[in-house]
Amino acid sequence: MDNKPSVVMVGLGYIGLPTAALIAKHEVYVHGVDINPEVVETINEGKIHIVEPELDITVANAVKKGYLRASTTAVESNTYLIVVPTPFKGKNEPDISFVESATKAIIPLLKENDLYIIESTSPIGTTEKMMHLIYSERPELENKLYIAYCPERVLPGNVMYELVHNDRVIGGVNDESTDKAVAFYRQFIKGDLHKTNARTAEMCKLVENSSRDVQIAFANELSLICDKADINVWELIVLANKHPRVNILQPGCGVGGHCIAVDPYFIVADYPMESKIIGKAREINNYKSFWCAEKVQTAKLEFELKHGRKPSIALMGLAFKPDIDDLRESPAKYIAQKVLQNANNEEYFIVEPNIDTHKVFKLTNYKEASEKADIIVYLVAHKEFKTLELNKNKVVLDFCGINK
Repeated sequence: MDNKPSVVMVGLGYIGLPTAALIAKHEVYVHGVDINPEVVETINEGKIHIVEPELDITVANAVKKGYLRASTTAVESNTYLIVVPTPFKGKNEPDISFVESATKAIIPLLKENDLYIIESTSPIGTTEKMMHLIYSERPELENKLYIAYCPERVLPGNVMYELVHNDRVIGGVNDESTDKAVAFYRQFIKGDLHKTNARTAEMCKLVENSSRDVQIAFANELSLICDKADINVWELIVLANKHPRVNILQPGCGVGGHCIAVDPYFIVADYPMESKIIGKAREINNYKSFWCAEKVQTAKLEFELKHGRKPSIALMGLAFKPDIDDLRESPAKYIAQKVLQNANNEEYFIVEPNIDTHKVFKLTNYKEASEKADIIVYLVAHKEFKTLELNKNKVVLDFCGINK
């Protein structure tokens, strides 16, 4: 049996590891690469470092059968997938240095007819930039590689299903590259594979999440208006959505995650004059988090004036959406930090049922927090919180529709 890996997966995070596990499940040898030695060690033990349903079983089986192996360095293969973070530098300026570093690491390993695919969310033109980088260092390979871009479209908490069943947009730097990438993904994906060019595929990923951000901003703006107008925003949205062509989303305490809260900036950074609505939506959703923190501060002062003592406060949830452990770009985490910055000897209970510990916050069990706190602040609609029966004397701030 030839143990030479067919796929090298650079990046073993929330998308890279599930994708690597899915490919390995099909008895294709995958060599995963991550800069974190602890992540590598965990995976090689057949375990996982993130919470995602079914992922633990898939990884364990793939490692046990020898189809998945992790390392801090890449090896020679015939297919290379780049699934590394694309963070920001300065004021919301996309940083593709991780993609560039990952690409540089595999350049010496590339050979004729290899397939190179970027899955990382990227500014428009990134795939072409990496193509030029590769060919500048390996000119003998020019036009002899297949280079493409294929973004993921998965929902945390349902990644293993959606990786298989969701449609994908695949764009190569030329038609041959597109066809080669489509043939690769067709081995593992049951959803439709839609062909385009690299620039359109890059933009498609950014537009999908920007569209969601704009829709959420509308809901969050409504919540601000309804608070001033003394209208129940949750009831309002239910009624408005009775219209056959209206579908307003639910407001929350902001927007989090490594997609919707981030991807719009990739467009705004490069096209600031043109992206008016996209940019304003980001402002509204960021402001909603600040507004929520101010509401907590107001409730705290009102309680102290009414009862002559400082309240105890439970901040319920830190994740960026319900029932997951992912805190990336989480508005709830921002609100908790903001509230604690303004603390004045009150007692606080920080609750996040999906993680055991946090390096900054001391966590409290949700039942204990809800019993001891005077003010209950719902930041994330975790399923555990919906079962709580609170004393009617509690002050409740519901920013995520727990009691809608």
